[in-house]
Amino acid sequence: MRRLIALTLGILGLVLQAGDAAASAFRATPIQVQFSGKSSTLLNLSNESDQPLRFQINAFAWTQSPTGEIQLSPTEDISFFPSLLTLKPHEERKVRVGSNVAATDSEKTYRIFFEELPPPEKPAGETKSEVRILTKMGIPIFVQPPKGTAEARVADLKTDSGRVTFRVTNKGNTHYSVRAIHLTATDAGGQKVFNRDLDGWYILAGGVRDYSVDLPADSCPKIRSIKAEVVTDISTDVAVSTVSTEQAFPNGVSCPKK
Repeated sequence: MRRLIALTLGILGLVLQAGDAAASAFRATPIQVQFSGKSSTLLNLSNESDQPLRFQINAFAWTQSPTGEIQLSPTEDISFFPSLLTLKPHEERKVRVGSNVAATDSEKTYRIFFEELPPPEKPAGETKSEVRILTKMGIPIFVQPPKGTAEARVADLKTDSGRVTFRVTNKGNTHYSVRAIHLTATDAGGQKVFNRDLDGWYILAGGVRDYSVDLPADSCPKIRSIKAEVVTDISTDVAVSTVSTEQAFPNGVSCPKK
């Protein structure tokens, strides 16, 4: 049965026993994998802790919703070996990862996860009052098209009930990353009355990301213009790295009364 799982890259804390936290440490490199078709490569998995660590490895097809949630579904496009392994303290092992699919006109995207498993028995020196943090790390995998281009756009900036919304899109056939988003509102004299810096992430091929920001009620009557500027990692001769959109509001912005 097809599963869609919303996950964020990072740490998943699994409480084994109540008390102080004791986190394990491991590292997977490189932090991104790119294939041009059917091929394989090696990832390095390093145990940087003083305890043995057990891992389960899984790969999924990866898409994203317009609100930014990662959506994962089962796939056989990505192979890997081994699927389970144990690392001794400060040991490093290689994991082979391969693409089983040919390149197409649009980039295919996947994520491989290294999930730390609970130890089979309590490590020496760990007390009953401790909490052990189990870490889950995801690495993106891209199967790129023969000719790839990322094309960033930002549009549809509007306000409604004291909230400004806009959309960042990718009209290209490969992903790009958003490095920063600067949202600025100015008054009739061009003076800044509100600004907000937003975080970005991947915008996949053909993907969209919708943003929504609440405006301060006391700023709304003063606002005459709002600009959204998106800084990306695109660096080609045919596409720009920074895109923006600006919308005028001659009568100010309406905010709900408190």
